[in-house]
Amino acid sequence: MRGRLSTLLPNLGLRSRLLALGVLGLVVGFALGGALLLGALGWTLQRSVDDEALRTADAVALLATEDALPDPLPVAGGQLRVQVVDGQGRIRAASIDADRLVPMLGADQLRAGQRQRLVVDGRRVGLTGPVRVVTVPAGTPDEPLTVLVAKSMSDVRHSLHVVRNLLLVGFPLLVAGLAVVAWRVVGATLRPVEALRSGAAEITGRAGAERLPVPAGRDEIQRLAVTLNDMLDRLAASRDRQRAFVADAAHELRSPVTNMRTELEVARRLGAGTDWPAVAENLLADTERLTRLVDDLLLLARLDEQAARPDRPAPRAVGPVELGELLCGVAARYPSPPLRHDPPPGPLWTEGDPGELRRVLVNLVENALRYAHGEVRLAVTGPHLDPPVPRQRGGGAYHLVTVTDDGPGIPAADRERVFARFTRLDDARARDAGGAGLGLAIVRELVRRAGGAVDLADAAPEASAPGLRVTVRLPALADPEAD
Repeated sequence: MRGRLSTLLPNLGLRSRLLALGVLGLVVGFALGGALLLGALGWTLQRSVDDEALRTADAVALLATEDALPDPLPVAGGQLRVQVVDGQGRIRAASIDADRLVPMLGADQLRAGQRQRLVVDGRRVGLTGPVRVVTVPAGTPDEPLTVLVAKSMSDVRHSLHVVRNLLLVGFPLLVAGLAVVAWRVVGATLRPVEALRSGAAEITGRAGAERLPVPAGRDEIQRLAVTLNDMLDRLAASRDRQRAFVADAAHELRSPVTNMRTELEVARRLGAGTDWPAVAENLLADTERLTRLVDDLLLLARLDEQAARPDRPAPRAVGPVELGELLCGVAARYPSPPLRHDPPPGPLWTEGDPGELRRVLVNLVENALRYAHGEVRLAVTGPHLDPPVPRQRGGGAYHLVTVTDDGPGIPAADRERVFARFTRLDDARARDAGGAGLGLAIVRELVRRAGGAVDLADAAPEASAPGLRVTVRLPALADPEAD
């Protein structure tokens, strides 16, 4: 039965399963309640019969002790049968409707000197059905007597029968009525769930606001709908970012490809008059630009994947990095001037991936050189203690790496926006031959992975061309070479 029920329930709908479980619980509860009710009622009626019989027996025993037994014994006619027997089982007195020759209890049932409660066949005392017989000792030690009182159990059985029939008729009707009510209540409760399902079925993933209906009640379903809508908003935002990223990437990739195709088509039309070394130089520049763009896109894709799967970190060469040596290596790649490097007075150590930190410095230096009018300064200072940096190590200390140029700068309102991918401003920092709007986005992601932060500020606020100062905060690390 249990296996059949477990097989049947999954084939039903949620509403039917809830109703089936509820009705099953009601049936079991009503059955147990009915059994307890019949048991309690039977025990109460049985006790009332015993109390009445014992009161009569005690009264007759008192008369027997005082040797004042009347004949016949005064009891209510038709309700009780009373006998007084001696030690030899002879009847000494009886009520008017009791047998005067045969005791209500046989010699094997009667225990002299003890109070007893027995159920015997009513035919033995001239009644129908079972009969309750109680015994009470009486008389004197020299002449012991026993008072026997019998009362029919027909009324008790009739009452229990009536109550049982009422329960057998009333409980199924009550269960059926409650099942109907429960069916409607469960349907009303699940109606918001059906609305959520219908709303989810209408979501196609196309552009536009797609939301689920939120129920009016402040319950679990309403909170579920709000949570699902928040999830849809996040998915829509992620989808929009992905679409914008794909569109921008396609546009950026098309530009160098278009340039290369144009160069080749012009060279083919010119034929023998083509300056092939110049064409090769232009194609090489476009190829390098295309290579840088693809490398940047692949790097951002890997960073996004690692951020989405923190449980599966990619292998990284994380270890102590000496910032002064790192800055010297980067500065040696560019002419001085315009790049000027201020070496630190001593070793400044941080922890991170040397390749990623070198990529941060290269992006910042190249961006500064692209827009600087005169010079770019590269420096590192530290350790500093205030303010603290999130996820910092080394007792709260950090180093500051600064890249400063004297170019047009970036307005304060745009300094957060420039960290977005494929973002260019409309002023002097517009599209040029080398930038795709990914450099600062890569810088922020790599600095975050190193446990630091990056900020933009004016290099000289009072000047007509304030320039730009990029500040990178990296957690300080104790000198690993110190004793």
